[in-house]
Amino acid sequence: MSNTSNNIYQRSRRAPFTSAQADKKPVRARFGAMVISLDFELHWGVRDHTSLDEAEGARLLAARTAIPRILDLFDEFSICATWATVGLLFARSKKEAEVYRPEKRPNYRDAQLDPYRERLGDDERSDPFHFAPSIIAQIAERRGQEIASHSFSHYYCMEAGQSGADFEADLKSAIAIAANSGYTLRSYVFPRNQVNVDYLASLQRSGIRAYRGNEPVLSKRAAPFALQRRVWNRIARLSDSCIDLYGDQTSAWPPFQALTSIPASRYLRPYRPAFHRLQSLFLRRIRKAMKHAAEHAEILHLWWHPEDFAASEHNLLLLRQVLEMFDNYRTQCGMVSLSMSDVVTRVDRDHDSVQLLTGTR
Repeated sequence: MSNTSNNIYQRSRRAPFTSAQADKKPVRARFGAMVISLDFELHWGVRDHTSLDEAEGARLLAARTAIPRILDLFDEFSICATWATVGLLFARSKKEAEVYRPEKRPNYRDAQLDPYRERLGDDERSDPFHFAPSIIAQIAERRGQEIASHSFSHYYCMEAGQSGADFEADLKSAIAIAANSGYTLRSYVFPRNQVNVDYLASLQRSGIRAYRGNEPVLSKRAAPFALQRRVWNRIARLSDSCIDLYGDQTSAWPPFQALTSIPASRYLRPYRPAFHRLQSLFLRRIRKAMKHAAEHAEILHLWWHPEDFAASEHNLLLLRQVLEMFDNYRTQCGMVSLSMSDVVTRVDRDHDSVQLLTGTR
């Protein structure tokens, strides 16, 4: 490994910041915060348009290897994060996956979207592309890392042929299979950012407290995948990563409520050789948004797929640069790192404090 690579993974002596340590601080929700959420999917996230051939298998195996290295960087910079995990990845075997399959399943108009057509191996050892209980356990063992839901089956809330009842059944299975492994889900990320407001009541009834809302711009709105993939939407999203088309897209701290939207701010684009010359522009956009959040006591919500980081060492260097930016604003402005559920905890605590002070509790 080169000296540059060694420097990327050099661990700091700083003790990791944890939610438990944050609990000892005075109650005050109004400060700049960076929230990170990762969509952990393996093959479930791309199975409808990418076959599991040799190249895809190699990419997913590399992604599994990259996750501990991402966690090492989070440890080094004391970063909390939310790992939105497809429910089927919790299964320890094909039999367990079948046990937790929802009784009511979507009848997508496009049959390629049906996840239950997927051929599975017997367990994680024979099929590391569809099962990942060992990886989930590694994530959960690290301080400040939240295990959250990305639906049971990578469910598509805006595709033709599915219904609210189908969604509720999928959500019930996601919660049950996670609970069977000892995880309580408090946050939810809609696959492909297809936030269907008609389904939010189901999240609330299930005990979910937070979800990742969409970036408030036309090219990033909740929509069927075919619409998201239209050329002008893709160009607009790429352009906004380089130049200021839509502003910083940070968000104010949310009010106290039963179910809280924590809107996305920016997708952390992975390194692509074709976009090498744009990398500095990507970082400049993130730095500008982070500075705004730090100085105006707002929330910057970055998201990506851990699988995105499988292709190149450049991705881990990119993440280090982003975390170094954050560390600078933490030192200068008191910015904090929070998971999605941490945001809700802080808002709840603020609300309780106001009630105690005003005698309304």
